[in-house]
Amino acid sequence: MALRFLGIYPHTPDDGSPTIWLDEDTGDLIIQSWKADETTVRQAQRVGSIPGHSTDVPGHETVIRLPATMLQFIPRTEVDGGNSGT
Repeated sequence: MALRFLGIYPHTPDDGSPTIWLDEDTGDLIIQSWKADETTVRQAQRVGSIPGHSTDVPGHETVIRLPATMLQFIPRTEVDGGNSGT
């Protein structure tokens, strides 16, 4: 895996700050950010995604909250709509 640093939360303290990397082999974004609180997770589950898709968050996944100021670091590229599952 070849990761490239893209950005860190502006005016960040020394540790625990949202950070984004790009996996140059797959094009996946690797995101460190704050876990969403339980209220946010429950609201996301109520809203759902597509009909028939579970709203449970599997043990190998989590819901994060990415600050809007971090959007500037997300590369704008064409995607095939696939899901790497990682």
